[in-house]
Amino acid sequence: MSQPRQPGIPHPRLPLPEGEEDLVAFQHWLEAAIPMVEALGITRMSQASGALTWQLALTPNLNDKGTGFGGALSAQATLQGWCWVTLWLRQQGRAQDVVVAEASQRFLAPVTGDYRMTCAPSHPDGPAQLAAKLSERGKGSIELTHQLYCGDSLCLEAIGRYAVLPNA
Repeated sequence: MSQPRQPGIPHPRLPLPEGEEDLVAFQHWLEAAIPMVEALGITRMSQASGALTWQLALTPNLNDKGTGFGGALSAQATLQGWCWVTLWLRQQGRAQDVVVAEASQRFLAPVTGDYRMTCAPSHPDGPAQLAAKLSERGKGSIELTHQLYCGDSLCLEAIGRYAVLPNA
């Protein structure tokens, strides 16, 4: 059994992938690196066409009304954006720190069952612009859009800007 995380002590980075990212291994690392992740109900991660998609269970994220708790949904969107940028950096062979710079969300309908959340760049040229900034300055940021669906209903839409910090 691993030691519990301690404040002020960074968690070791996951080695960069030599080929395609193993999202199951990434999720296990994420759960160890950020203790609250295990409680968020992420049942599956997948990547396709530049988007990161999560399947999530509602039960661990219930509010007092029996629907999705807005704070948990916001935390999931923020974490998913951080993961999108981290995974993108890993695909580029880069090990740099990522932080959320700003985030906003709109709650459009109650989440009443298990759901899926997608995250993708807000602008098609976002990844290319980020790559150029990283090459030029060693740091940069990207805006991502998150959409949460319960069945066919769009329940939440969020926008986040994530900053890639320069290497120390």
